[in-house]
Amino acid sequence: MTETSTNPSAGNPGLPPTSGTFDSLDPGSGEVIGTYPVHGPDDVSAALDAARIAQQWWWDLGWQERKKRLLAWRSYLRSHMDELADLVHRETGKPTWDAESVDVIATVIHLDWAAKHAEKTLATRRVAPGILAHLRAEISYEPHGVVGVIGPWNYPLFTPMGSISYALAAGNAVIFKPSEFTPATGVWLAESFRAVVPEQPVLQTLTGYGPTGQALVESGVDKVSFTGSAKVAKAIGAMCGERLIPYSPEAGGKDAVVVDHDADLTRAVRGALWGAVMNGGQSCAGVERVFVHQDIYEEFMDRLVIAARELRAGSDTGAHYGPITRPAQYDLV
Repeated sequence: MTETSTNPSAGNPGLPPTSGTFDSLDPGSGEVIGTYPVHGPDDVSAALDAARIAQQWWWDLGWQERKKRLLAWRSYLRSHMDELADLVHRETGKPTWDAESVDVIATVIHLDWAAKHAEKTLATRRVAPGILAHLRAEISYEPHGVVGVIGPWNYPLFTPMGSISYALAAGNAVIFKPSEFTPATGVWLAESFRAVVPEQPVLQTLTGYGPTGQALVESGVDKVSFTGSAKVAKAIGAMCGERLIPYSPEAGGKDAVVVDHDADLTRAVRGALWGAVMNGGQSCAGVERVFVHQDIYEEFMDRLVIAARELRAGSDTGAHYGPITRPAQYDLV
C-alpha cells in the first residue's frame, strides 16, 4: 500500500493513516489498481445514518421482493464473473482460475442460497409453551438493523459475502469495510449491488485502514462480523462487548491433515499439497501440518516431493499459485 495523504500519522509506520487517500497495488507487478479514500468517523457516521433509512425500506419490501432483488444481484455477479475474477486476481495476486473457482463462484452460491432460503429459515413458527401449556408460543425473527462487516484480504469476496448475503437476505442493511489491501473488490461489490437496487444504499462500502474499521465498530451498528487475525478479533470482541452488540468473528487456526496407513496416496498427496499452497499459503484453513502413518511415510514423502517440483508460482493464468499479497506475510508463510 502507498499512503498519499498529509496526515501526521503517515510518517509513523506504527500509526495507520486516518485521512487522505491510499493506493491498491497489484502484488505481482506493483501496478496501481486504484486510489481510494481513507474514510474517517464522520464518513462512518454519515453512512450509518443513510443505512438506518435504507434498512427500514429494505425490510418493508418483504421476503419475496428482497428475494427477487437478491437473485437479480446474483445474476449480475454471474454475468460479470470474468471481470470480477480479474479484479480479485489483480488485487490479491492469486491466479484468475483460483479467483474465479473460489472467490467468485462461492460468492454466487452464498447469495443464491441466502436469497432462496431466508424466508423459510426465518419464518415465524410455533413452539411448545413449556409449563404454560394453556398459552400459545411463537418464535419470530427480526433483523438486527445495520450490520458492520469487516473483511479479509486473502479472500476479499467469498469470505465477507458469507456475512453480507445472509444479513441482506434477513432484512438488514450492511456497511462493508474491506481490507486496505483489497479496497477495489469491496467498492466493486457495493457498486454492483447498487446497479440492481438503486433506490436506497442498503449495501455501502467504506475504505481505509484499521481506524476505519474501529470507527465502524464504535459507530452504533447493531452487529459486527469480522474475519482476520485472532489479535484483532479479540480487540473487536472487547469493543462489541462494551456495547452489548452481537459479534461473529472468524480467526485463523493451525490446520492439520492426517494420512492413515490405508489412505489413497495419490489423493492424499494432491490434497495436502493443494491445501498448503492454495492462495500462496495465505489461508486460514490452509494446511500447515501433515501427520502421516509411519508405514507409508517414506512413499508419501517421495510422492509429495515429486508433485511439489511440478508447481510453478506466477501471476499468469498457467501458474499454480500467485505472489504473496502482503509483505508481512513473507515471514509467516
